[in-house]
Amino acid sequence: MDIRQLGRTGIKATVLSYGCGAVGGLMTKGDPADQEQAFKRALAMGITYFDTASQYGMGASETNLGRILAKLKPAITVATKVRLPEAEYGNIGPAIRASLAASLKRLGLPSVDIFYLHNRILAKTAGDGLSVEAVLGEVLPAFQALKAEGKIRHLGITALGETAALHRVVASGSFDVAQICYNALSPSADTAVPARFPGQDYERLMTAAHKAGMGTVGIRVLAGGALSGSEARHPLSMQAVEPIGSGADYKADVMNARRFEPLIKDGTVKTLPELAMRFAISSPSLSTTLVGLANLDELEVAYAAVEKGPLPAPALATLAEIRKSFAGAA
Repeated sequence: MDIRQLGRTGIKATVLSYGCGAVGGLMTKGDPADQEQAFKRALAMGITYFDTASQYGMGASETNLGRILAKLKPAITVATKVRLPEAEYGNIGPAIRASLAASLKRLGLPSVDIFYLHNRILAKTAGDGLSVEAVLGEVLPAFQALKAEGKIRHLGITALGETAALHRVVASGSFDVAQICYNALSPSADTAVPARFPGQDYERLMTAAHKAGMGTVGIRVLAGGALSGSEARHPLSMQAVEPIGSGADYKADVMNARRFEPLIKDGTVKTLPELAMRFAISSPSLSTTLVGLANLDELEVAYAAVEKGPLPAPALATLAEIRKSFAGAA
């Protein structure tokens, strides 16, 4: 697989990395033997970046990953996250410290390579979102203190929230890595989209982050599964998936994904998941993209797709033309 630099971190990662989240479900609800088999297969593919979070399965993902790490002792990059509950907004620094301590205990590690803020970022603090001022004035110093203590190596954000607020945090130069929603249905983080395009316009946030020297980790590469073109869900997977940055609902995303089927008919790709993976890695602004799994077969499909390389320019142009029909549809 192609290997890219994760921004200024100095970390190198294959274009396909391993997501341990709840949408796929393998690392939160899967059989331990299946989890270990998939992990070993990922290592054999060359994958070295593994991404988890404290809230995935209420700690189950970190615990399961920690069990595998203790057994195999691989040399990999491990990232986890903190999502602050609203009740802790008056106690941000200590809450971050406590969350990381619990994560490290579950992982069985003295430190992690990347620690992400997983709250949305907004103009004003509200609900599950923190204001830019809170992120830069309270979260950032807490992260920096933990870095100084050697408990985290690099600082990250999950770039969800209000577009203008996200751009302010990226432009501050305070964080090293950003997880950014980017897929064939929702490409606005790296390309302009038509007026009245469904979902959120991230106004080329990934482009800006890449230019600022940040590592960029693509999330929702399959739009929560919608880019399979099917509404069916694997038993381990999250059964109801809300779109992030794309259509009005999951069904709308599936319907839009099916509009890409002419690229299957003309032989450009064999399946919609192949199209989704190869679209993501076509962007030079992307460092790596995460794939969440329900089983080993899904990892094999993703690997086979990225091994074919980025989509050719004519295919990207065709996708852009098809996406024009999305405008005003949701």
